[in-house]
Amino acid sequence: MWEHMIMYESSDSVATLTMNDPERRNPLGDETIEGLIDGVGRALGDPEVSVIVITGAGAAFSAGGDLASGFFDDPVGRHAERGRFAHLLRLLWRGGKPTVARVNGHALAGGFGLAVACDITLCVDDARLGVPEVKVGLWPMMITAALLRAMPQKAALELMLTGRTITPEEALRLGAVSRVVPASQLDTALEDTLAALRHGPSSMTLGRDAFMAVSSTDPDTALDRLQAGLTAVAGTRDAREGVAAFAEKRPPAFGGH
Repeated sequence: MWEHMIMYESSDSVATLTMNDPERRNPLGDETIEGLIDGVGRALGDPEVSVIVITGAGAAFSAGGDLASGFFDDPVGRHAERGRFAHLLRLLWRGGKPTVARVNGHALAGGFGLAVACDITLCVDDARLGVPEVKVGLWPMMITAALLRAMPQKAALELMLTGRTITPEEALRLGAVSRVVPASQLDTALEDTLAALRHGPSSMTLGRDAFMAVSSTDPDTALDRLQAGLTAVAGTRDAREGVAAFAEKRPPAFGGH
């Protein structure tokens, strides 16, 4: 079972999923991916959870795909299984709840893609990042979708073609991570981020859904979708409370809906 590969904790409206194979730098084997899928699904279905955090145990976030777990066995027959990682990315993007990657160490290959796929990516300043698959005759196929959502196309392709690793500072300039901090400040940065995400839950859900929906559409279609989104947000209790609190110069008491 996957339970020993993923630690799931829920506290104060935050669900934390920790990849738990530190001796091997938390590779993304079948069990780990299934654990992440199950854990993300559990968090999405829990009305008490408003934010999902993904991190790694030990000194690494994730070294990427587990090439020692029968990756080359029955390439065609295992085609559907390889789609489970794509399913995980779809859950993260379509689930309706903000996601935060707490990148506590090296994030490579699929691990880098998973970190970039989260809405907010906090990274320690001494991590190694990149997509080195080409060096072993492979290609970072599914995480291409994640990288292209965050990085300039030319920069993403150069990393894929060369397989070189980059520093967190370069990743920050490219848009792959959101913030770079010393390891000693990672949890403080996470706490600050989680505190900043405790605004109106309704507006955040509707706004995030609209953002995801228009991220790959043409501008005219996007504007129609965003106009409808603005009307939906304007009708929420959170919006009414937020505007009233602003006018009355007091903190808002958000409650959702």
